[in-house]
Amino acid sequence: MQALVYLGPGKKALQEHAKPEIVAPTDAIVKIGKTTICGTDLHILKGDVPSCQPGRILGHEGVGVIDKAGTAVTAFKAGDHVLISCISTCGKCIYCRKLMYSHCTTGGWILGNTIDGTQAEYVRIPYADNSLYPIPVGADEEALVMLSDILPTGFECGVLNGKVQPGGTVAIVGSGPIGLAALLTAQFYSPAEIIMIDLDDSRLEVAKRFGATSTVNSGDGKAVASVMKLTDGRGVDTAIEAVGMPATFELCARLVAPGGTIANIGVHGVKVDLHLENLWDRNISITTRLVDAVSTPMLLNTLRSRKIDPKLLITHRFKLGQMLEAYETFGHAAKTRALKVIIAA
Repeated sequence: MQALVYLGPGKKALQEHAKPEIVAPTDAIVKIGKTTICGTDLHILKGDVPSCQPGRILGHEGVGVIDKAGTAVTAFKAGDHVLISCISTCGKCIYCRKLMYSHCTTGGWILGNTIDGTQAEYVRIPYADNSLYPIPVGADEEALVMLSDILPTGFECGVLNGKVQPGGTVAIVGSGPIGLAALLTAQFYSPAEIIMIDLDDSRLEVAKRFGATSTVNSGDGKAVASVMKLTDGRGVDTAIEAVGMPATFELCARLVAPGGTIANIGVHGVKVDLHLENLWDRNISITTRLVDAVSTPMLLNTLRSRKIDPKLLITHRFKLGQMLEAYETFGHAAKTRALKVIIAA
């Protein structure tokens, strides 16, 4: 089969690879129908994720059809159409019992990280009963790919951790796919203001279409002043970091109001300074999280009822044989205006 293989920092290739086989009776083999590229894949290629070693097939998102199911898999059978969760869940360990599936002692974020992932024709899914979701008849599979990771991540790590509330004020730093996913799902809670901050005017224009009440281009170095003007000098109740850079986290720390919350989503590969000399007396909370995908069933229901349209995030489409072109497009989003790309296997 064809697969996109990580070869070390800055190196990747589309290669022929052996088709995966059942390893444990709880496994399933899924024939990929559609997959995508995540910002986390770019972090891996930068060398920011040392747990991902050269030779690994990348990718942790997708939809497909069960090709083969292990003898202990009871919820799915060959031929079933399924949504793949980015998080693999044993359902039994101490962290799974706390619904912290991302920290499952034998699972968590392993797809495309410590085991081979979804940017291939086939993928092995551990703990299939807990890590796959049936696709409703007639559902838009491209939209469902956004529920593998990006929508749950924006919602759980940004909106829920950020304690977004009706009438509150929210600033989302980063108007890329994850920031826009947080924007879409923050609207479940009817905040009074959602301010999107980015360096790219085209992405800020997309944010306005997606429901942002205000946008700020931070390229002039005056983002803090702009947000303070929009909030009568108070700052925001929730500051969501959706980039993964020191400067964007520090910006969130300058934007948050007394009593507010900084919710970090971004993957940070280098040291970030926490200026407690400015924050120690401000009654703020700082949250970090890896998505647990506990919200996936709820998000499936909102998609089914057309309360949310994650397909809005898709800008480009490719075939699996065009994976390198897809990475080039996604990795140069400022030039290509890419948000999420769909790859048909």
